[in-house]
Amino acid sequence: MKTNRFYGCMIVAATLLASCQQPDVKMHTIIHKDGTCTREVSYSNVMSKEERDSLWGNATGWSQPMPECLNIDAFSNSHTDVGDGDTVTTSFSRDFHTVEEMCEQTPLQLNGVRLKSKAKLEKHFRWFYTEYTFTEEFDCVGDTFKIDPTQYADKDIVSYWFTGEPNLLKGLNGAEASQKISEMEPFVSKWLNDNLFNVCFDYIVNHYDSIPHPPVSKERFCELHDSLANFLLKDRDDLLLNMEPADGLKTFFHSDAYAMFFNEDTALGKELNKELFNRLNIFWFNVPYSLSMPGTVVDAGRGIINGDIIYYPLTGERLIPHDYAITATSRVTHIWAYIVTLLVVLLAAWSIFYRKK
Repeated sequence: MKTNRFYGCMIVAATLLASCQQPDVKMHTIIHKDGTCTREVSYSNVMSKEERDSLWGNATGWSQPMPECLNIDAFSNSHTDVGDGDTVTTSFSRDFHTVEEMCEQTPLQLNGVRLKSKAKLEKHFRWFYTEYTFTEEFDCVGDTFKIDPTQYADKDIVSYWFTGEPNLLKGLNGAEASQKISEMEPFVSKWLNDNLFNVCFDYIVNHYDSIPHPPVSKERFCELHDSLANFLLKDRDDLLLNMEPADGLKTFFHSDAYAMFFNEDTALGKELNKELFNRLNIFWFNVPYSLSMPGTVVDAGRGIINGDIIYYPLTGERLIPHDYAITATSRVTHIWAYIVTLLVVLLAAWSIFYRKK
C-alpha cells in the first residue's frame, strides 16, 4: 500500500522544494514625501531558452507561473525581463494615495488567504527637517496551528525562536549560545508534532463514517486521543522521520481500517495530505521586504540599511507568535529653513551693526 510518512512529510516536502526551482519573490515599498506610496512585487525563475520560448507569444507577452504566495489582482502595471544567467523576472507595481489604501491590497497570501496588514505614516514638521515614521504591521497567522506554542515554552522563548526577539543570547559566547538553543529546540519539535498529530486525528474523526468496518466506535476513538498520541509520540524521536502512520494505527487498534487515510491514491489520503501541507507552508513562506523612505534614514528598526534601501526579513515563522511590525524613521532636510535662518541671523547682525553706527 502506498502511504505518506506522517511526521516525515516536512522533510520530504523540504527536499521537493529544494529540488524544484522555486520563484524568488520580493516586495518593495516606496514612501514618497507627499504621503503617497508605491508597492512593487517581483518574482524570478531560472529558465532555459526552451522554457522561455514556451511562455512567449500570448496576448499578455510573458506569462510566468504565478507563485502561490502572491495575489496581484490589484496590480495592473507589469513587465518581464530576462537577466544574467537565464533569470526571468516578472515585476508588478501600483501607486497608492495612502499607506492605508496600500494595505488593503496586500499582494501576499498564505494557503490562498491574503495576509492582513495595517500601516500608518506619521509626518512631523521640525523646521530644519520633516520627520517621517512609517510602520506596517502584519497580522499573526499562528492560528494556523490549533495548539499555541506558549503551552510548551515561555513566551519570550517562543518569540525568540520564531522572530529573534528578544535576544536571549545577548552576552553569551558560542558554546553558551549553542547550549541555550539546544535546550529550546525540543519544545518546537513537540509543538509541531502534536499539532500535526491533531490534524490527522481530527481529520479521521470528521470522516469516521467513511470507514467501512472501524475497530472501535467514533466516540471510543475520540476517547483514545491521548493514549494514541502517547503511543505514537512519547519517547520515540526516531518516529518523526521513520514511522508509517498506517502501521502505527494498525498496531494500536489491531486493524488496518485507518490505512485509507494515508493512501496517496485515495481522495481522503490526498485531502489529508493537503491539510498537512497547509500547516507546513508557513515555514516555507519567505518574501524579503525592502523599504525606501524619503530623505535620510535615522532609524531602521529591525531592518538593515544598504545604500538608500532598508531590508527586512519577512517569513512565515515570524508571523507565528504575534503580529510582525516593520518600522523606519527618516528625515527630509529643509534647505530653505537653513537659508531663512541664516538670513535672519545676518539681518539681526546687520541691524545691531547699523544701530551702533
